[in-house]
Amino acid sequence: MQLTLGPVLFNWSPEFWRDFYFRIADEAPVETVVVGEVVCSKRSPFFLKHLPEVVDRLAAAGKKVLFGSLILVSQPRERRQTVELTEAEGVTVEINDLSCLASLAGRPHAIGPFVNTYNEATAAYFVRGGAERICLPPELSMPSVAAIAAALPDVVVEVFAFGKVPLAISARCYHARVHKLSKDNCRFVCEQDPDGLAVKTLDGADFLSVNGVQILSRACTNLLGSVHDLAGAGVRALRLSPQKCDMVEVARVFRDVLDGCRDAEDGIRALAPLYPDAPFADGFLHAIPGFALAPRLASRASRRAT
Repeated sequence: MQLTLGPVLFNWSPEFWRDFYFRIADEAPVETVVVGEVVCSKRSPFFLKHLPEVVDRLAAAGKKVLFGSLILVSQPRERRQTVELTEAEGVTVEINDLSCLASLAGRPHAIGPFVNTYNEATAAYFVRGGAERICLPPELSMPSVAAIAAALPDVVVEVFAFGKVPLAISARCYHARVHKLSKDNCRFVCEQDPDGLAVKTLDGADFLSVNGVQILSRACTNLLGSVHDLAGAGVRALRLSPQKCDMVEVARVFRDVLDGCRDAEDGIRALAPLYPDAPFADGFLHAIPGFALAPRLASRASRRAT
């Protein structure tokens, strides 16, 4: 099974962003890497100067590079940016908004997890248009994942396996609103929260994370305990979403479990100290509340804590 590193969703400093991908290129056992700003078009100019050298470094290391499109296209400059991306030569685009679909019809491309691919018919429609790989939405349960993978044995079906789950995106920026700023004059305050801004309920319980215009889960999806079940269901790739932690080591743990070098329980114990600030969850895959742990993983987490 392949490993994919998804796009960085957060507003990291350009130099940190560049160095992160350099290390991924040199050290991470992943086959595919998605690059590009997909959340907020206002962030894009800060990374553009580093993008060519990042792509060259990844390609030189043998990684397949995909260029992610914006999740939400709502303004003229965003439409222009999308057109430029879809018309670029030698670029494989991962579609995150259906506004890209017509431009890429008949050309090889990928479908990202932000597109609502909820059943076999939808997935087959995208494949007829040229999609060679599809990352399924993270809220799908195992029966749905298995049905789609079985219907498309020649397509790389991918599952979101690690990271805070992207739940929603808006034309309004909550990060700016919290700081009493407008979206047009946000001062890029989202950079103050490189792993998302924690949101609590009125009772003070952890609830969600905010990333500019995007809402993420508070819990970190961790499907390490189900990777062999997913492989058996026909899933051919797992997506690791970058968090502010050692993603190279996260990828190594996943690779070790996939290759049989360590068991899932040992892998889960190894992941816990790498990203201690968010609880693990795998509820969506097991058709229980998304923030929850399936009983098997929950018992492992309990043993880990003791």
